[in-house]
Amino acid sequence: MGYALKRRILAVSLLALAPLGMAPAFAQDAISVMSFGGAYQEAQRKAVFETYTATTGIKVDEQEYGGEIAKIAAMIESGNTTIDVVDVDAPTLLQGCDEGIFEKIDWAQIGDKADWIDGTTSDCGVGTIVYSTSLAYNAAKTENGPTVLADLFDTAKFPGKRGLWKNPATNLEFALLADGVPVDQVYTVLGTPEGLDRAFAKLDTIKQDIVWWEAGAQAPQLLASGEVVMTTAWNGRIYNANKEGQNFKIVWDNQILDSNYWAIPKGAKNIDASMAFIKYAVEPAVLAATTKYIPYGPVRKSAAEFVAPEDAANLPTSPANLTVALTLDNAFWADNGDEIRKRFTTWLAQ
Repeated sequence: MGYALKRRILAVSLLALAPLGMAPAFAQDAISVMSFGGAYQEAQRKAVFETYTATTGIKVDEQEYGGEIAKIAAMIESGNTTIDVVDVDAPTLLQGCDEGIFEKIDWAQIGDKADWIDGTTSDCGVGTIVYSTSLAYNAAKTENGPTVLADLFDTAKFPGKRGLWKNPATNLEFALLADGVPVDQVYTVLGTPEGLDRAFAKLDTIKQDIVWWEAGAQAPQLLASGEVVMTTAWNGRIYNANKEGQNFKIVWDNQILDSNYWAIPKGAKNIDASMAFIKYAVEPAVLAATTKYIPYGPVRKSAAEFVAPEDAANLPTSPANLTVALTLDNAFWADNGDEIRKRFTTWLAQ
């Protein structure tokens, strides 16, 4: 079956779900959903919110925030939970689950967890999009650029400065991956004193060639100016730069994945309504539709076949790009981050 036909069939199927069985069995005129604003929420508006209203007749009242868990906690503590569903990043989800800020998810109402990419399901959150930190270079300035992560550390083959995010997370993982540690053993190794030493030793090999960036917009700027021959970067930033005329290439080998989640704040007025919205928002066709507006990958494996080929090329989760990838272990960083960040700060100053 061709891609275009699949899309038409699934689109018709989703519209048919509302009167036949997906229409909520509860009376509710609107649902309040809070997300991160900007281009991300604009993509959600087009792919999720507007189509949910068209499908169910339920209006989506949008709210925006900057990801602050304190804002969610304060609302709950007030005894008046006005948000039905909130989009959160992985660290917020972990903290919120531990502190009882989010309701438990009834996965029987959502879908088969096995269809979600590893590391994107939780007892109190449903994975929605995946983004990546990857190696990138400027093809307009580097004709034969890097092809594998190990090239980041090969200053003989690729002399010049490298851009890295000024954060131990992702950098230590990249160091171990480039040093030959298998994906499924990275956090086991990093969790030992010897493994941590090994990661820092690998970073030592390029320390004098590193240009550190802190804001996501800086990575593509470093490539555009030619200040670095390659840099780690967030895939969305590279995509946006290319839309503006750059010729940047992403090296998907050993990319590091992270995800966002739909969660339900404790005390939400209608849990069934919240669950129904989340179920719709993570339908394979809806996830695939989101990729037309922003280059974040669907978390469900079954969504891949409904993504347009031209969109799939930019997604970290497309089968062609997901050959070797590591999912960021936010639980590891929650447990060990403070101590490792202290060592990282000391290492930077040496």
